[in-house]
Amino acid sequence: MNNRILVFIAGLCGTAGVVLSASASHGGGTFTGTAASFLLMHAPVLLAIGLLTANRILYAAGLILIVGLVLFCGDLLMRDFVSNRLFPFAAPTGGTLLIAGWLAIALAALRSAKTGD
Repeated sequence: MNNRILVFIAGLCGTAGVVLSASASHGGGTFTGTAASFLLMHAPVLLAIGLLTANRILYAAGLILIVGLVLFCGDLLMRDFVSNRLFPFAAPTGGTLLIAGWLAIALAALRSAKTGD
């Protein structure tokens, strides 16, 4: 994955997080604030991964986090704005991917410590 793409997606996550935070504060749905928080907390992580010269595990972690965010936040936002789910178990699948992405970040740190990557 290209570093510039990760930085770009980090910027989009940050932008969406701010927009959704504003929406939530002005009477958005129940889940909008949660989606905004998740986007805002993951944007700096994706930015850091994109700015670092990183190993493959760290890149994979970034990709896993992106897919997790799309599924988790997408499902929550669909519930608020369309009154329907993205698909059954989209949010739990996305949440599980977010957990896996964070574990992959931890593994990337261990790999870097061992190999000097």
